[in-house]
Amino acid sequence: MTGRRGNRQDRTAVRRPEQPGRAAQPGRAAQAGRAAQAGRAAQPRRAAPAPRPQRRPEPRAHQVELLFLPGLEALVRDEAAQRLPNLRRLEPVPGRDDSLAGQLTGTLIDTASLRTVVAAFLVLSFPVPNPRGLLGGEHMPDILAAVRSVVALNRRDRPRSLRIEAAGRDSPVLRKFAEQVAAGTSLRHDPDDGDCVVRVRPTPGSQGWDVLVRLSNRPLSARRWRVAGHPAAANATVAAAIARLSRPDPAQRVVNLMCGSGTLLIERLLVAGARAAVGFDVDPGAVEAAAENVAAAGLRDRVRLLTADIDADDWLTGGPYDVLLADPPWGDKAGRHDESEALHQLLLDRAYAGAAPGARLVVLTHEIRIMQRCIGRSRDTWRLDAEIRVFHKGHNPRMYVLDRVAAAH
Repeated sequence: MTGRRGNRQDRTAVRRPEQPGRAAQPGRAAQAGRAAQAGRAAQPRRAAPAPRPQRRPEPRAHQVELLFLPGLEALVRDEAAQRLPNLRRLEPVPGRDDSLAGQLTGTLIDTASLRTVVAAFLVLSFPVPNPRGLLGGEHMPDILAAVRSVVALNRRDRPRSLRIEAAGRDSPVLRKFAEQVAAGTSLRHDPDDGDCVVRVRPTPGSQGWDVLVRLSNRPLSARRWRVAGHPAAANATVAAAIARLSRPDPAQRVVNLMCGSGTLLIERLLVAGARAAVGFDVDPGAVEAAAENVAAAGLRDRVRLLTADIDADDWLTGGPYDVLLADPPWGDKAGRHDESEALHQLLLDRAYAGAAPGARLVVLTHEIRIMQRCIGRSRDTWRLDAEIRVFHKGHNPRMYVLDRVAAAH
């Protein structure tokens, strides 16, 4: 009998004979390996995944406040919507009739283009019970960052000094506040004439305290073109409002009657230009001042200035005019009150003589009752479209918007 070990050995030793005409086949594992390699070689390489684009940081929303002369809110809103499309939620500041607050996304530089605004401010609000809470390390870094950003914004006219505007600014707390801001921004503290203005106030309509940093070294109402003054010169932001009320178009012919130092005419031309522009005044000194301001505004070649009275015909040769602007003497710093009614009536009559069909006349005057009587007598020539009261140098004059009545056939 053969043992199990022997049988196992015998079976191991037995080999199948090779079949004629057939080559010896490699093992199945080797075949599979080579097939897989061949398959991988035949397939094109997959492209590396494209890098994901980095997400841009969301533009920062700044709380800003626009300060203007009371009465101009509608015109300020209109201009802000045009020049600052990223300004949202523009609402009146509680308890104020001269300020609008909103959120401006992106850069703050465009606030400098506003012409109906006295000043624009960056606003920071803090949940503190009194100004003492603004001192130290919790909130002061944000205040310093805001001031530095405004300094960087004014590269053309970099501020060198700092001024604090607040009730009780001479108190120990606010003096310390001024010292900390000055030290952290390298600005010299000049309490009377500082370039960079920082205001501190209780948060309107809420608890807490606000810090406001003016976005420009000078008020926006302080025009660089005003190099020559005149006792009865109009406020530049009021003039800008009048320019907007005139429905400005570069194809218009524009005349500024009794132009003074040229404020109304310059602001109108800076908004939209004109096909022709004329300004005249009976006072040679006023015309000389207007010429200096027109040149400083870069408008020397676009304006014709005349020394002429309103009842003369010299200025009519540039017409007929589509837009007529006037700031007649109020009897305060210029002119005489007892002559005012005759002058206002003459203004309306002569303006009609130089007006083109469909023309618009905008008049700024403090003589409210006189102007209303004159408009009543001129109902066949001028139609009152709007009457807007505004605060102006301690007075409350009104802007009258009048449209030429079509001549009866």
